[in-house]
Order: sequence, then structure tokens, then C-alpha cells
Amino acid sequence: MYAVFKRELFSFLSSMVAYITIGVFLLVSGLLLWFFPDTSLLDYGYADLAGFFSLVPYLFMFLIPAITMRSFAEERREGTYELLITRPITVWQIVIAKYLSSLLLVLFSLIPTVIYYYSISKLGFPEGNIDTGAVIGSYIGLFLLGAAFTSIGLFASALTKNQVIAFVICAALCAFAFLGFDYSSQLISLQNIEGLISGLGINQHYNSISRGVLDTRDLIYFITFSVLFLLFTKLVIGGKR
Repeated sequence: MYAVFKRELFSFLSSMVAYITIGVFLLVSGLLLWFFPDTSLLDYGYADLAGFFSLVPYLFMFLIPAITMRSFAEERREGTYELLITRPITVWQIVIAKYLSSLLLVLFSLIPTVIYYYSISKLGFPEGNIDTGAVIGSYIGLFLLGAAFTSIGLFASALTKNQVIAFVICAALCAFAFLGFDYSSQLISLQNIEGLISGLGINQHYNSISRGVLDTRDLIYFITFSVLFLLFTKLVIGGKR
């Protein structure tokens, strides 16, 4: 399992795709946070990273599909998939190893953004005037969101051998999981169960954690969501095996 994890991680880091993908993510987030007038913190005038944490989920909808699209699709396209599944390792261990390597890459892309917290803390008046608890909670929420999206990405990559198709499927499923339930709850015919429908989506639970409140219901939701899509991936891979 460790061998699969290490192979998956270093094969991604040895290509330019990893650095371009993470670089574009950091560049776009930096431009949105500091330069674009509609989202700039300098124009906002408050030492608060709430705008950043509200933008990153939409960037994740493109970053994480780019990271996960090659997980199983490339194996099948290059013909190494057959070698992998005939090794003395279970399908579940293969899925978990690839999941952890992709999730570690998502974590790598988030680490440089900590400098935004340091910058805002220094720019605040007085210095350090920032809600650290809310920032920590928001980073935990981002990590859990990344974990959920990564599980979707593995599932999408297991469905096809074409990486572009896997990217599109993952981006569409992430967008629906994050926004689809909120929009569905606003339909006239569903207004009576609006809270139930919106509670099925990721957005409500992510916003709850981003306020700095770690509710066990939100943690259980993200863990269950990730495990469910990993189970779907295992079923797809097991069927193809």
C-alpha cells in the first residue's frame, strides 16, 4: 500500500502538471485576494480572510479534478492497470493509497496560502487583529472539503480511461455537491423541506465549520461523504477487476 502511495505521489510530482496546477491555483487565489477590485482584501478594509475561504471552494472545483483525473484513467490508458490489480494488494488498499497521495497534494497546495494569514495579521490595526479561531476552523473546513472533492475525483477517474472526461465528470459532480442541493432547495415545490435538502449539500456544512465552530455533525458528514465515494470507487474498480 505504501509502495502504491509513494509511486502515485512521486509520479505526479515528477511531471510539470503538478507544478503548473498548483502554481495556477496559487496565482489565481492571490490575484483574487489582493488585486481584483471586487474581491480584494485591501479594498474590503477589514482584517478578515472570509472572502478567501469563500473563493477557494470554486478554485477547488478545478484544482482537485486536475490532480485526481490521472489516478486510474492513466493507469488504464498506459496499460499498467492490469499489473496494479494483480499485485498482492486488495482493491480497497489501492483506492486508499491513491486517495491519500492525492489528498496530500491538495494539502501541499494549501500550505503556501498560510502566508495570507500572516500578511493580514501584520496589516491589521492594531497588528494581529484577526480572528485566529475562525481562520483555523476555515482551514479545517477547506481540508475536509478537499477530502470530499478528492474522493469524487477518484470515482470519476475510475469511470473512464480518458483524463479529460474524468476532469469534466469530477468538476461537474463537485459543483453539484457544493451548490446543487442549495439551488434544488429553493425550488417552489421543495420549499417545505428546504432545510433537509440543503443539509445534504456540502456548502452548508462547510460554512458552518468556516465560522470556527467544529460541530460533530459536520465532521461526520464530511467523513461519511468521502467514505461513500471511496466505496463507489472500490465497487467500480472491483467490477472492472
